[in-house]
Amino acid sequence: MKMHVDAAYRSLNKHGEELCGDKVKITRTENSTIAVLADGLGSGVKANILSTLTSSIISTMLDEGATVEQAVETITNTLPVCNVRKLAYSTFSILQIQDNGDAYLVEFDNPPCIFIRNGEVQELDMEYRQMAGKNIGECRFTVRPGDVLALISDGIVYAGVGQALNFGWNWDNVSSWLARATLKENSAPRLAASLSQAVSELYLDRPGDDSTDLIIRITPRSVVNMLSGPPVNKEDDPKMVHDYITSPGKHIVAGGTSANIVARVLNRKIETSLNYTDPSLPPVGKIAGIDLVTEGVLTLSRTVQLLKDYVGHETDSFYFHKLDEENGAAMMAKMLLENCTTLRLFVGKAINPAHQNPGLPSDLSIKMNLLDELCSLLEKMGKRVERLYY
Repeated sequence: MKMHVDAAYRSLNKHGEELCGDKVKITRTENSTIAVLADGLGSGVKANILSTLTSSIISTMLDEGATVEQAVETITNTLPVCNVRKLAYSTFSILQIQDNGDAYLVEFDNPPCIFIRNGEVQELDMEYRQMAGKNIGECRFTVRPGDVLALISDGIVYAGVGQALNFGWNWDNVSSWLARATLKENSAPRLAASLSQAVSELYLDRPGDDSTDLIIRITPRSVVNMLSGPPVNKEDDPKMVHDYITSPGKHIVAGGTSANIVARVLNRKIETSLNYTDPSLPPVGKIAGIDLVTEGVLTLSRTVQLLKDYVGHETDSFYFHKLDEENGAAMMAKMLLENCTTLRLFVGKAINPAHQNPGLPSDLSIKMNLLDELCSLLEKMGKRVERLYY
C-alpha cells in the first residue's frame, strides 16, 4: 500500500532575533519524501545562512541520486569547523521515507528522532560510523499509517532552562509529551503547532534558542473530489457528475449552480442549512451522498485565505480554533488540509457573469483564479492535484 507523508513544522526564533538559525527543507520525489532539519551554529543571520546552505545541499544532492556520504562530504568541504569552538557550523537530521514505508534516518549532532506508534515511544537502533570525518548515526526501519515521527532542534530539549525549568525539558519529557499528544491530535499541523506552543510557554515567550519541530505523520492516501462550475456545454452535465460521483473518496461541491446540477442529475434534493455561524459567509447545504456543499466565490476566497495562513506558517491554537468553526470555508479548508492527500478537481469552464470582473479579460473568471490558487497552495503542502475540465 502506498502511503502519504503528512509533514508540518513550526519554528521559534531566539528572543531578539529576526531570523531563525534552524532550517527545514521538505522535498517530494516521485517515490519518496526527504525531510531535512538543519541547525546552524549560534543564532541570527549567520546561523540562518549556514542552516539554509546545509539543508539545501543535502536535499538537492539526495534528490538527484547522491549518497548521504557524498552529501556529508560536500557539506564538510563547504562549511568548515569553527576554529574557536571546534564545532561544526551546522548539525542536521535527515529522514527519507519511501512510498512503501521504508524509512532511512541520518543524524549528526541533533537531538534523536522521536518515533511514536500507537501512543508509545519506539526505540530506534542507531548505528554510528565515520563519514567525511564526522560521527554520523544511521538507522533503517519501516513505518506504517498512524506512525508519528519528530525531528527537533536542541532549542526544544533545552526549553525553559533557567526559567520555567532548571535543566530544560529534556528529550525524555519531550517524547513523552508528544506521545500523549498523538492520542488527541490527528494531524501533523496540529501536533507541530501544539509542540511549538508548549515550548514557547516553557521559555515564558522569550525563547533562549532557536526552536524547531518537524512533525511527520504517516497516513494512507486519501482523495477529495471537488466539483465547481457548470460545463461549457449543458449536455455534458451528466458526464461531469458521473465522473465526479464515481471517483472514490470524499466529495465537495462548491457553488450554487454546481449544487443544482449535481442534485438534478442525481435526482436528489438540496437542503440548505439555516445555521449562520458566520454572517459573512453563506450557509452550507446538504445533498445525500455528498460530504460538503458550499456556496462558490465567497467560500472559496475564505478557504484560500485560511490555507494561505497555513502555508505562511501563521498557525497557532487560534488558527486551529478558526479551522474548527462550523462554516463552509473552515470545513472545506479543514478537509483539504487534514484529510486529503490528493485533490481531484472537476471544473466546469462556463463563465458565470456574476463571477466576472469587468476590468479583466473575458476568459479570466474570479472563481477559476481562486481554484488555481487553491491548487497551488495544496501543491506547496506536498499534496497531489488532478484537474479535469468540462
